[in-house]
Amino acid sequence: MISRRGFIRNAALGTLVAPLAAKAQQAGKIYRIGAVSGGSSFAEGTQLLMALRQGLRDVGYVEGQNLVLERRNAEGRYDRFPEFIDELVRLRVDVIRVGGPAGARAAQQATTTTPFVVIDLESDPVESGFVASLSRPGGNLTGLFLDMPELTGKWLELLKEAAPEISRVAVLWDSTTGTTQVRATEEGARALALRAQTFAVGGPAYFNSVLDAVRKTRPGGLVVLSSPLLLHERKRLADFASKSRLPAISMFREFADAGGLMAYGPNFIDMNRRVGTVIDRILKGAKPADVPIERPTKFELVINVKTAKALGLTIPQSLLVRADQLIE
Repeated sequence: MISRRGFIRNAALGTLVAPLAAKAQQAGKIYRIGAVSGGSSFAEGTQLLMALRQGLRDVGYVEGQNLVLERRNAEGRYDRFPEFIDELVRLRVDVIRVGGPAGARAAQQATTTTPFVVIDLESDPVESGFVASLSRPGGNLTGLFLDMPELTGKWLELLKEAAPEISRVAVLWDSTTGTTQVRATEEGARALALRAQTFAVGGPAYFNSVLDAVRKTRPGGLVVLSSPLLLHERKRLADFASKSRLPAISMFREFADAGGLMAYGPNFIDMNRRVGTVIDRILKGAKPADVPIERPTKFELVINVKTAKALGLTIPQSLLVRADQLIE
């Protein structure tokens, strides 16, 4: 995991080496990169955008020198993705970076010519029809896909280890992301002799009724599946878990930062820096059809010890020592 201090240090080093890398680019060429985000405070915040910029800088693209970054923020309105993508296509940007299943679908429907680099943590890219295969995507879309539904079993294991008395869990699921995570969660629950009840959230308007339904079932724990929407609503979900005295886990470390008990998932800073390398390959002539889909390789476990104390939980030492970060 990259600390904030380490991230700033790396950014400073990148400033020194970037002019050397930039010499490898076409002399006088200004590249235009589109970046469409869903609009959670993390996605629209400085850290994620800095990571993308730093990833581009690492391979020689510097704003104000040879790069223009056209950024669009949906502010939680994922139905605006097609609008933004169409706008960027009309601007004839060289590559567009989008996130999540909604971004991948909008990219696929917008054009067959403009290259797209996607970060999607919810979809099987082949099963969803985004690409023909992982090694040869075959179209104008490539990128980084998590494609690890078995990760949901790991969340259940961690939740059970932190709160061994749990026998029933509520599972929040964004129904627009497909059923892959749900199926994997149900399998993982059976393996641990847990009863899992899934609650579908179809959009922002559904949260109040869904959370009321969860409360009435009186579960012992809460699992928040991966979704841009659920990430965007992490503070609401963390507050709900706290008020309901529910040990809760999500993929996103921002959920633990917001007061959720635990998070386990890929390092987003690393993933977004990696996007710069994928974009660089395309700008140097590679076709997205021939650029293999990548999976994240860095994962982090974050435990909110303060939340654990508020819930009356004593986190086992064996779990604490495995954490990449403890929030005190």
